[in-house]
Amino acid sequence: MKYDTRLLVYPEGDTQEIDWQLRFNELVDVSGRPLQVPVPTVRMLAYRVRRVSNEETRNEHVTRYYLEQLYPDDLAAYTGE
Repeated sequence: MKYDTRLLVYPEGDTQEIDWQLRFNELVDVSGRPLQVPVPTVRMLAYRVRRVSNEETRNEHVTRYYLEQLYPDDLAAYTGE
């Protein structure tokens, strides 16, 4: 039996396991849930998937999604205004 593990890796180094897949360059909220574009406001905590890595061992496949925090200036491009 092979286990499939997906981890969010926050900029501070903290990790969180998730049950869904993400794509490179996808916008997510603080919980790792994908955000719908356009975002409602620039005053929110949002991250972008900046790197995806896969590691496979004998009985486990680990996918790590490395996040970068977006600041209001960066998020303004996704508001649709």
